[in-house]
This record gives sequence, C-alpha cells and structure tokens, in this order.
Amino acid sequence: MEIPFWKMHGAGNDFVLVDDRDGQFPAADAKWIAAVAARRTGVGCEGVILIQPSGSADFRMRFFNPDGAEADMCGNGARCVARLAHEIGVAGAEMTIETAAGALRARVRGERVKLWMTTPRDWRMNRRLTVNGRDFVYHYVNSGVPHVVIEVEDLASADVAGLGRAIRRHEDFRPAGTNVNFIHVTGAGALRIRTYERGVEAETLACGTGMVAAGLIAGRLGRTRPPVAVTCASGDVLTVDYRLREDGAEDVTLEGPAEHVFRGVLPYPPSRSQ
Repeated sequence: MEIPFWKMHGAGNDFVLVDDRDGQFPAADAKWIAAVAARRTGVGCEGVILIQPSGSADFRMRFFNPDGAEADMCGNGARCVARLAHEIGVAGAEMTIETAAGALRARVRGERVKLWMTTPRDWRMNRRLTVNGRDFVYHYVNSGVPHVVIEVEDLASADVAGLGRAIRRHEDFRPAGTNVNFIHVTGAGALRIRTYERGVEAETLACGTGMVAAGLIAGRLGRTRPPVAVTCASGDVLTVDYRLREDGAEDVTLEGPAEHVFRGVLPYPPSRSQ
C-alpha cells in the first residue's frame, strides 16, 4: 500500500499529514509512525496528523507524537490540518475540527489560519517545585494538552533541555507528564518563548498550545494584556488572543502561518531495510 502525505509546518513546528478518510492508515502501528517521524531515517516531523471522518464536525483530527503515541491535540498541527482540509475540499474556509481535547473552530485565509482553542482548564498558579536541588515558581494550565510555564530573566541561557526534561517527568505531573515552557515578557502585549515538548522529548522551534498557555498565564499574572504577540524559537510571531472571566477564559485564539513544505508517498508495510 502507498500512502500519500503532505509535509507542512507552522512556525517551524513540522508535521506529516495524511488524508485518512478511507481509514486505511495503520494508526495502531506506533513503531512505524515513530520511524516515519524520525529525522535521519524517516520523513522527519514533530507529529503525524490524520484527517478522518467525523459525525460532529467537518472532520476528525488524530495526532501522533514522534514516539508514535497518540496525543489529544496540537495547536500548530491543527492550524496546518485546517489549511490542508480546506485546500483538498474536506471543509470550507470556516470549519469545525473534532479532536480528543474537544471541538475546535478554524478559519483559513491563504497561508494564515486562526484557531479557536478549547477552554483552558486545570489552572495552577504560583506553585513551587524542587528539581535537581533548585526551587522554581511555576504556573500550569491545560490549553488542550498540559503545560508548565516558567518566567525567566534570560531566555537565551535557560536550560530548556535539562530542566525541561526533569520537569516533564516530575512526579507532580504523573502519569501523563507535561510540556514545559520558558518565557520572557518583553512588553505589555509581547513575550518570547522556548518549549520542551513531551513526545518529542526535546526543545522544538514552536508549540502552539504552549504559546497559548504562555499568553494566558502571562495575562493572569498581570504581565501582559491581549492580544499577545508570542515569538517562538523559530523567530516566527503568532498572536494569542482571549477574553478573561472569573472562572478562566473564553474565545481563546491562536493565529499564524501554516505552510507547505513538500508532498510524498509512504510505502506500507515498510521494506525489511526500514
């Protein structure tokens, strides 16, 4: 079997996308999905995304991390799949997307996509954490997937890999673990961010749900006000907007580019050499 795919990225956050409306994609083969995502021996990506039929939305988005494990959703991935779905006729320019985290809305305008996120939940503000003998103040919110946010003075010198890895697997966030974001506020409506992503198990150039978590938490701390221009490690700037209320936030949006890289075909089952 040959499986056509598209390679896309959102602010450097890259994905392999497949139109799986016929249900033929081997979604249960986590080892093979991980091989596809591998940088040196596969296509290379930070997530594999399927477009599948939905009974409640224009389509269902399934998202797999580079280790082959399925995750609830991905913000930049959802923006990429929204653009693709529109271009191949699965949905109009305004659409709804079914995800394991809940229903999303998206609007496509050329290469720019605006995504209405799920309602943030599980807030934890001004908590303390001891990691490797050091104490940190952190904040936490599930913006579709779980995120820790730590404000730092010098983002360039932040130990994203080492500290991010330790916090990601800390007992306070078991069993699912967490993504870890380091932020530096640069103005009333701007911040910079670096993210350690679970599943990727490394720093990534961008993380949509992490950018949303950072924008929301910076707002709760009174450090910024919406809309917030969030600059990620790739240098791209995405816009996080929201309306706050006593019990959380509503109308949370993430807007930025979703770009094509190339198209290809995946053979399955793979050859023995793979």
